[in-house]
Amino acid sequence: MLLCSPFPVLSSGADSPARPLTSAELVGILRERWQATYDLQLIQRRGRLYLQVMWAYLEQQSFPLSPEAYELKLEELVGTLNGLGVAEQVRQWLTTTSDKPRLGRAMGLPLELPPERASEFLI
Repeated sequence: MLLCSPFPVLSSGADSPARPLTSAELVGILRERWQATYDLQLIQRRGRLYLQVMWAYLEQQSFPLSPEAYELKLEELVGTLNGLGVAEQVRQWLTTTSDKPRLGRAMGLPLELPPERASEFLI
C-alpha cells in the first residue's frame, strides 16, 4: 500500500502555492467590506483585462439577477480568475482597497496576467 505520492506537489507561484478563490470567499469579502454583494464583471479595454466591482448589488430590489443566477455567474467568474492565475491579486485588492462602489461608477482592478495566460485571453 502506497501512503504518499511519489510525485512532487506542483505550485502555481514561485514562492508559495496560490490558493484558489471560491465564490463563498468572494461573497464573504464583499459583504464584510461593503455590507452588500456587489456585481462583478471582467472587461477587456485597450489590451488589458480588468475586474470591475459594479454599483448594483444582489440585495437591491431592482437587481436583475436572482440569487441562483448570481451564484452561477460568480462561480463562472471565480473559475476564470483562478484559471488566469490572479486569485491572490483579486483577494489582496478587495481586502485592502480604500475605494468604495458608488452609483454609476465601477471600481476597476487592472489584472496583471502571467505572460503565458495573457496571450490566451487578450486579442
